[in-house]
Amino acid sequence: MAKGIINEAFLQQIETLRTLLENNIGGLFGGNRKSKTYGSSCEFADYREYIPGDDITKIDWNVFARTENLYQRLYLDERQMHTRIYIDASRSMNYGKSKKAEQALRLAATFAYLSVNEMDKVSVYVIKDRKVHEVITGIVGKDAYAQNVFKLNEIEFDGDSYISEAIMQSKVGMGDGLSVIISDFLTENNYEDGIHYLAEKKRDVLCLQVLSGEELNPKLRGKMHLFDSENMEREYRKNIDRDIARAYRQALEYATGRISNYCFSRGAKYLLVSAEDEMAKIFFENLPDMGVVK
Repeated sequence: MAKGIINEAFLQQIETLRTLLENNIGGLFGGNRKSKTYGSSCEFADYREYIPGDDITKIDWNVFARTENLYQRLYLDERQMHTRIYIDASRSMNYGKSKKAEQALRLAATFAYLSVNEMDKVSVYVIKDRKVHEVITGIVGKDAYAQNVFKLNEIEFDGDSYISEAIMQSKVGMGDGLSVIISDFLTENNYEDGIHYLAEKKRDVLCLQVLSGEELNPKLRGKMHLFDSENMEREYRKNIDRDIARAYRQALEYATGRISNYCFSRGAKYLLVSAEDEMAKIFFENLPDMGVVK
C-alpha cells in the first residue's frame, strides 16, 4: 500500500478502543479462552465410552451406577488460542473512494491487537491467487505486535483470489481459536469450502464482508463504460436506468445473502462492513450484537 494506513495515530485509536471495550463490555471474542479439544482442565465438556488403557480416575462412577456402562469424563483443554486472520488481497478490494483494502487492513490490525492483548497467538495471511502467504506469524504479546504490525502496509492488492483453494492448503490447529476471513466475497470463485474446512476443524469462524459505499448505495445513472476490476478485458457499456439499478440491488442482496446464509449453515459468524465504518461502530455495536465481543 502506498499510504501508511497502519500508523502510530491508528494504533493509539486501537489502544483507546481496547480500554473502552474492557471497561464497558468486559470480554473479547465471547470470553472464550478454552480450545475445543479435550484435555485436563477443570471444565467438563462431554462423555465418551471408556476404552481399556484410559485414565480410570476420569471414569464417572455415578453414570456407571445408573447404566452399568463405563464412561469417561472429558474436559476442555486449556491452551493458548491462535487467532488467524486471512485478508483477500485481490484487485477488487482496491475499489471505492473509501477503499475496501484500507478497511481490511484496519480490521486485521484491530483484531490482531485485541487478540495479543488476551495473550493469544496471532497470524495474519494474505490470499493471492490460490495460495495463502504469511505476513505475520504466531506473534504473542504487545512488543511482538508493535514490531510486526506495520508489515500490513506492505500488502499489495492485485490479481484474483481463490479463497477455498488457498485456505484448504494451509494447516490450522483443531479447535484452537478464531479464524477471520476479510473479503468482499464478490467473486464467482468458491469460498464455501474454505469456510467449511475451518468449521470442520472446530475453529470459531468470522467472515467480514467489506463493501465500499459505492457498492452498497450506487449513484450511477446515465450512459456508463464500466470495467471488471479483476479482469479489465471484461467491459460493459450500459445506460444505467431505474431497472438496471433495481437489478443491481437484487444482485447485491443475493451476494450478501449467499455468504450470510452459508456462514449460518456452518455455525460461522458473518458481518457486512462498509469501508466507511469506524472501528468503534464495528466493535461496540455490530460484533457485540453477534456475540463475538461480549
